[in-house]
Amino acid sequence: METTRILGFGGSLREGSYNWALLENARDMMPDGSELILHDLKGIPIYNQDLDNNLPESVREFKSAVRNADGILIASPEYNFSIPGFLKNALDFASRPPHDNPFPGKPVAIMSASGSMLGGARVQYHLRQVLGYLDMRQIHRPEVFVASAHTKFDQNMKLTDETARDFIRLLLEKLVKEARYYSARKE
Repeated sequence: METTRILGFGGSLREGSYNWALLENARDMMPDGSELILHDLKGIPIYNQDLDNNLPESVREFKSAVRNADGILIASPEYNFSIPGFLKNALDFASRPPHDNPFPGKPVAIMSASGSMLGGARVQYHLRQVLGYLDMRQIHRPEVFVASAHTKFDQNMKLTDETARDFIRLLLEKLVKEARYYSARKE
C-alpha cells in the first residue's frame, strides 16, 4: 500500500504558534502508512484576480501541494471571532481560477488552539463554511479545540494534554481513512 499523504498548514504566522505546534505534534501521531507534510503559507501574496492567469510561484507551489495530497489538515487560531486573513487569502488564491481549483473532493480536518476558553471554536465554524463552498469532504468529529493552550504545551512545544492528544489521534485516523477511501475511488 502506498503512503497516504496528508498536507498540513496553519493559520498563524507567529513564532511559537500553538497551532503550528499542533501540526508538528500531529506529525508524530499519524496512523501507520501515512505521513503529514507541513506547508508554510508565509510567502503567499494578497489575492488579486488580475494574477489568475499568471499565478505567483508561492501559489503554484501551494496548489501543487494540495493536488499531490490525499487529504488536508488545517490548524488555525481564531482572530476576531473568525478566520485569520492570510489563511482565507491563501484558500481564495489557491482556488482560482475556478477551472483550476485543487480542493473539490479533498478530505479535510480542522484543529485549533487558543489561549481562550473556547479553544478557537468560532474559527472552525467559519472555516467549515469556506471549506464547504470549496466542496471539500469535511471530517466533522471529533472536534479538536485546545483551550487555554498556554497550559497544554511544555517548553519544547510538545502537547502534554493527553485528552487533546487522544482526540487528535482519532481525528487523524478518520482523516486518513477517508483519504484512503477517496483515493481508491479515483483510481
